[in-house]
Amino acid sequence: MEYVYAALILNETGEEINEDNITGVLDAAGVDVEESRVKALVAALEDVDIEDAIETAAAAPAAGAAAGGAAADDGGDDADDDADEEAAEEEEEDDDEDEGDGGEGLGELFG
Repeated sequence: MEYVYAALILNETGEEINEDNITGVLDAAGVDVEESRVKALVAALEDVDIEDAIETAAAAPAAGAAAGGAAADDGGDDADDDADEEAAEEEEEDDDEDEGDGGEGLGELFG
């Protein structure tokens, strides 16, 4: 991730994203730089508009949340109610089974 962060820093400051600049940022941050990773990053970002990619990435979670919220409104409430009722019934059954134990199982462990 630090390699990508270095590229984002360079983009934010208006510097050219090239091997020397990325290496300089990483060196300044105290990162052990792998030249092959730097070369791969520069090659991968060659045709990428970073500002556009950032805007697209920021919009994707908002769109997903809006779509997910709409799906939950369409019928998610009934499923939640059923799940809550089942959980309450299971808890009551567990409470019935636990009555009368009074810690007797612990005595068996410690003999």
